Order: sequence, then structure tokens, then C-alpha cells
Amino acid sequence: MTDRKAQLAANLAQVEERITSACAAAGRKREEVTLIVVTKTYPASDVRILHGLGVRHVAENRDQDAAPKAAACADLSLTWHFVGQLQTNKVRSVTGYADVVQSVDRIKLVTALSSAAVRAGRELGCLIQVALDAESGERGERGGVAPDGIEELAAAVDAADGLRLGGLMTVAPLAGPFAGRQRAAFDRLMEFSTRLRAAHPAANMVSAGMSGDLEDAVAAGATHVRVGTAVLGVRPALG
Repeated sequence: MTDRKAQLAANLAQVEERITSACAAAGRKREEVTLIVVTKTYPASDVRILHGLGVRHVAENRDQDAAPKAAACADLSLTWHFVGQLQTNKVRSVTGYADVVQSVDRIKLVTALSSAAVRAGRELGCLIQVALDAESGERGERGGVAPDGIEELAAAVDAADGLRLGGLMTVAPLAGPFAGRQRAAFDRLMEFSTRLRAAHPAANMVSAGMSGDLEDAVAAGATHVRVGTAVLGVRPALG
């Protein structure tokens, strides 16, 4: 076993234990939570090692990094999640490899994703990114739609050709009433998820929680956690 494989295996085991313990504490089954490893800034070789260790869901947030990495790993059985803020000029490229776009936050993006998915002959899963720190009608710095815009955006995704409404995603806010209160933030997201599922029963994905707060997300009811640093290590500084 190479040093890097051994390191990733150990890190993955620790994260797995954290998720398992969090599920037990919340009275949930382990299989209710899917681990997505965020591989941004790390090479395709790491993705291959992770696949060999059983990882099947990976995430990226920049198309210029993700596209060549996904191409280099095209022979692997992986589900690719795009989790970064997405500009419409990158949509065609992202639609070529992503299975799920977790950062849908505006109607213009829905329209672009739909056109690209139909052109590519693909069905793209879409999560509405919710900005819990956004005031009514505004978007937070990390992207996302204000809570009062969820329903309109969800209806647009649901009606769009080539798209499938999967559910909701959020990033714990750095400002506003939920800053430093991850559990409260994720509980709030679950409230929005419950409302969404009343109108769209199949939209049952809730993507929340990262390396530092995955336990809070699992306790709140998240179905997917996005973990990068805890698996891959501290990211190298960008030169």
C-alpha cells in the first residue's frame, strides 16, 4: 500500500466512524447518510485511490479543475457532484460530466442547465442551494437563493426538460443569525425540506455539513454530507 493510499484509508476510516457515531446518536441508520468526498484541488490520482477504497460520490466546485479530472476518471463508476457557484458560460461543460448540480440558485441557471442537458441527452439532478444568511430577495456571499425563493426555483427545475429536482443544499452561514450555529442552520434547512417535499415528494435529498460540522448535519437529518479536508488533508495554498 502506498503512503498516500494508507493516509487516505486512515482518514476515510475516521470520517466513517464519525458518520456512524453521529447516526447512532441521532437514532438513524448509517445507510441513510451518503458521504460525498470533495476532491477540489486534489489530483485525479487521489480520486482513483478513493474509488479503490470504496468512495462512489465525489464533488468539485470549479469546472476548469473538474472537467479534466472527470475525463481522466471516466472509466470509474462515480457520481460527480458540482457544488460551486456556477456561471452560465460553464454550464455546457459541467453538464458533460456532472450527475448532480447542488448549487442551483437562479432561474437563468435552470434554463441554461435544461438546454445543455437536453442537448447532451442527459438527465441532471439538481439541488436548490439555500442561502440561510440571505435577507428576503437577496443572495448570500456563498451563493444560494433566499428562503422565500425556494418554491419558485423548485417549480422551475421540476418543469424543465432534462432536469430532476433532487432537494436542497446549504453551506453553514458565516454571517447573520445562524453564524456559528450550525445545528440551528441545518434544522432550519430541514424545515424548508419538509415544505418542499410536501409539493415535490421525490425531492428528498438534503446536502449539508462539511468536515467541521458533519455531526450537526447528521443530527438535523441531512442525507448527504460533503467532506474534503477530513479525508484528503489540509488543502495546499493556491500559488
